[in-house]
Amino acid sequence: MPLLDLKGVRVEFSGFVALSDLDFAVEKGELRCLIGPNGAGKTTALDVICGKVQAVAGRVVYAGHDIGRLQEHQVSRLGIARKFQVPSVFRELSVRNNLDVAYSKRPGVFRNLGNWRRADVDDGLAKLAEFVGLKEQFNQSAGALSHGQTQWLEIAMLLAQDAELILMDEPTAGMTAQETHKTAELLNRLKGRHTIVVVEHDMGFIKEVADVISVMHQGRLLAEGTVAEIERHPEVKSAYLGSGGIHGA
Repeated sequence: MPLLDLKGVRVEFSGFVALSDLDFAVEKGELRCLIGPNGAGKTTALDVICGKVQAVAGRVVYAGHDIGRLQEHQVSRLGIARKFQVPSVFRELSVRNNLDVAYSKRPGVFRNLGNWRRADVDDGLAKLAEFVGLKEQFNQSAGALSHGQTQWLEIAMLLAQDAELILMDEPTAGMTAQETHKTAELLNRLKGRHTIVVVEHDMGFIKEVADVISVMHQGRLLAEGTVAEIERHPEVKSAYLGSGGIHGA
């Protein structure tokens, strides 16, 4: 059974069909990249999974639970976390305090520490900061971080919430080439322990991280497969004609 399974999902906005009979399934521990032309429905698909938008038809099943009618906070409590394109951190707080706020929302991440002492929690938060490359910035203000570092802090905040399924919307937008590569390395260390769905346009980044690529077009799933399979898929090539080709997905 897939960890996440969307069946026949349909979403409408004032008569406009954003998703039409979308079938989309992700296995536990997988890193899935979701690509498609602008307006294909990629972000709407993430909205449905996290409870921001409710479908008018179809089912959304996570870990055996039908979550299609749950609110965002209820979905979050089940272990689904969302990272938006624009980072959502507390810029006036330190990296440590940002992680502490995130941890307080779902304390299960350090359950193996035993007696829940404050010192143990602080040590766990410091290790999270080190994991995402922010060891030296642990006590610095989040407002002093670079764009890439801010994105990594937000990823660490999702980990502090003990999220099993992590949804990411264009995590490398605005990053330098070096930051993009470092983000790819970070996601490759996360997959397997976490299940990750990434909406992204940078095919170089996608090639570094994706287990499977799902291509959306006009609210539907157009194709699925490895990078090599997607690059030679005739319908995918046709969908991208005039939009920079699949290399600009």
